[in-house]
Amino acid sequence: MNPVPAGAERNIRNATERDTSSMIKFITGNNGKFKEVQTILPNVEQLDIDLPEIQEIDAREIIRTKLNAAFEHAEGEFIVEDTSLYLDCLHGLPGPLIKWFLKTIGNEGLVELSEKFGNDIAVAKTIIGYAKDRNEIHFFEGSINGKIVKSEGGSGFGWDPIFLPDGQSKTFAQMSGSEKSLLSMRTTAARKLKDFLSSL
Repeated sequence: MNPVPAGAERNIRNATERDTSSMIKFITGNNGKFKEVQTILPNVEQLDIDLPEIQEIDAREIIRTKLNAAFEHAEGEFIVEDTSLYLDCLHGLPGPLIKWFLKTIGNEGLVELSEKFGNDIAVAKTIIGYAKDRNEIHFFEGSINGKIVKSEGGSGFGWDPIFLPDGQSKTFAQMSGSEKSLLSMRTTAARKLKDFLSSL
C-alpha cells in the first residue's frame, strides 16, 4: 500500500474538520425530539443551549427569535423546531403554548377539558426552522390529525400518552420509536428539510 503524502494527510484532516464543524446543529434539550430528527438527518448534531422563548401564538416567530439568538452564540447552520398541539374544543389553543399548559394543568387537565367540552379533536403540528445566517430562514412543516384520549402508554414524551392519531389504535406513547417515526409530524417536517438540503 502506498503511503499517503504528509501534505495529503493534512488536507484530508482539514477537510474532515471542516465537515464536522459545518454539521447542522439542532438546538434542543429534548433527547426524544433529537432522536426523531436524527433518524431522518443522521449527521445532525445536538446543541443544548438556553435560548429565549417568547410567548407567541405564531410558532414561526418563536422559531425566528430562537434562531436569531443562536447566532449570538456561534456561527454555523442551525435548526430549531416548535411543536404545537391544537385542541378544537379550545379553538386552537394551546398551540405553541402547549409547554406552559403542560406545566400548569398537565396531560390530565387537557383530557378533562376535551371531555368537558365534548370535543376530542386535535391537530399536532411541527415546524422546523433552518438557517445558515441571520438573513434567510426556511420553514418546514408537518402535521397529523388525531384526538385527545385518556393517558395510555409509557414511552415518548410530553403529551404523547394522550394523543391518538386518526386511524390508529395506539397513542404515540404506546408506539415503538419506529412506529411513531412513520407517522410523526416531526418526521414529516424533517423529511421536507432533508429534501431541501439535498436540492442545494
